[in-house]
Amino acid sequence: MEARFAELLAAYCLEAQPGEVVLVEAETPALPLLPHLKRALLRRGAYPLIRLSYPGEERDFLLFGGRWLEEVPEAELVLYQRADKFLRVLSAENPLEAVAVDPALALRRQRAWRPLAELRLGKRWALTLYPTVGYAVGAGMGTEEFRAYLQRAFFLDREDPVAAWQELSRFQEGLIRRLSQGKELRIRAPGTDLRLSVAGRTWVNSDGRRNMPSGEVFTGPVEDSAEGEVRFNLPAFVGGRRVEGVYLRFQEGQVVEARAEVGEDYLRAALATDEGARRLGEVGIGTNFALDRPTGLVLLDEKMGGTVHLALGRSYPETGGRNESALHLDLVLSLKEGELLLDGEPLLVDGRFVGLPVPHPWEA
Repeated sequence: MEARFAELLAAYCLEAQPGEVVLVEAETPALPLLPHLKRALLRRGAYPLIRLSYPGEERDFLLFGGRWLEEVPEAELVLYQRADKFLRVLSAENPLEAVAVDPALALRRQRAWRPLAELRLGKRWALTLYPTVGYAVGAGMGTEEFRAYLQRAFFLDREDPVAAWQELSRFQEGLIRRLSQGKELRIRAPGTDLRLSVAGRTWVNSDGRRNMPSGEVFTGPVEDSAEGEVRFNLPAFVGGRRVEGVYLRFQEGQVVEARAEVGEDYLRAALATDEGARRLGEVGIGTNFALDRPTGLVLLDEKMGGTVHLALGRSYPETGGRNESALHLDLVLSLKEGELLLDGEPLLVDGRFVGLPVPHPWEA
C-alpha cells in the first residue's frame, strides 16, 4: 500500500514539480510511508523537507510551551514562507492524547498561530491520514481491517486510482451544477431542522487533491442565514478528545444554544475562540460511498456518502464565504434517516442522492 499511496500523494494530490520544496509533517507511526514518499517526491524533482514529531509532542507543547503558545517563532514563519507546498499526514499513535489538557490552551495556541495556517492555505496543500493502531481502535476496527478500509477510501484497491478520482470528480461537477441553481438548503433528520442560504456562493469540487481521501462538495453559507436546530449523530476526535452528541440551535446565523453529550467543555471553549466561532463557515455534502461506517475521524467521516457536515468558524475564501475565525470545527450528520432539500426539492433522501442527471459511479 505505502508505495502506491506515496505516488498518489506526490503525483495527484500535490502535483509536485522540479525545484519545489515540499514540507511534510507527520508523526512517527507514519514512518513506513515516509521512505516511499521521499522517493516519490525526489523522482519528480521536488525537495521533500520531512518534519517528524513524536507521539504526544503536541500535548507537551501545550503543557510546557509557555510564551510560545502566543508567539510564533521566527524560524517557523521562515519555514512556512519558504516552502512551496505542504503535506500533513495525520498519524497519531493515540487520538485521545490531549484528553486531560485544558482545551483553552489549544484554542489559545490556534488563535496566535493563525498566521501559519494562513500561509499554508495560501499555497498548495494536502491533508491525509495514515492507518495507526490508535485510529483503528478509535474506529472500532482491527488494525488490518482499518488499513483495508483506508485502501478502499483512497481508491488504492482500483487498478487506476487517479482515474477513479477523476470519475468521482465528474459526478461532483454535476452535483455542483445542480446546487448552483439553488438558494436555500434545508436539513431534516431526527432532532434536526435547519435552513441556511447558499445564494451567490461558490461550490467547490473536493476530489482528492486537498484531502486524501476526499469525496465532497462544499461552500460557505451566508453568514446570517442559519435558522433552526441540528443534532449531529456522528462522534469526532477533536483537539485530542472525543466530542459526541453535539446539539446546536441557530438564530440569524449565530449559535444561541449549544450542548454535547461528550466533550461539552471543548465545545464551549471552541465557541468562545473569537467572534466568528459562533457562525458557520462551511456546509459540505459527502459523496464517497467507499467510506461506509463512522470512525470518529472527521477527515474520513465528513466524506462519507450520504452525510452533511457543517463547520463552525473560518470560511474558505474561494467559496465566497466571509466568516473569519481562528476556529474551523467540522461536525458531521448522517442522513441515513433524513433528507437534504434544495429550494424544497429533495437532493439526498435516507443517505442516497436523488434527482441528478448523472448517477453516482459507485453508489451502493
